[in-house]
Amino acid sequence: MPLFNFPDYSSFRIRQGEAGAEIFDIVRKKFVRLTPEESVRQHVLLYLITEKKFPASLIGVEKELLVAGIKKRTDVVVYSAQAEPLLIAECKSPDVRLTQSAFDQAARYNLSLRVSYFLITNGLSHFCCRLNSAEKKYEFLQAIPAYSELVSAKNMAKV
Repeated sequence: MPLFNFPDYSSFRIRQGEAGAEIFDIVRKKFVRLTPEESVRQHVLLYLITEKKFPASLIGVEKELLVAGIKKRTDVVVYSAQAEPLLIAECKSPDVRLTQSAFDQAARYNLSLRVSYFLITNGLSHFCCRLNSAEKKYEFLQAIPAYSELVSAKNMAKV
């Protein structure tokens, strides 16, 4: 696997399947085809769970949603204990530049989910944003927030 801008995780379970290499998805609890994008997704998942303390049970992978009547799939959705979406993550292959179109894709998905945070990464570069509802714009964050910060921000917004 390529060297990403994540901690060095050597705990990935990889095997050779009928269609090629497969990696064990710790959220979906099954082996999936190991593509460059999947490698990024698995690094994101492990980072969120181990470093940022996101509960694996509150993470959805490749969840279907409707955007303007069209079926789409989000790479990662993180939920609160009340099943409210808190963060979406869009994972790209390492050879894909993170351009405005990648942000636009996440923003379109957010029209359905209405999350306050989104993350876009190709494994090498990461951009995490928070939606400023009052000013109707995204604010770029210096770091990916811990799960407790997302929940705390969600609770503060309800007050």
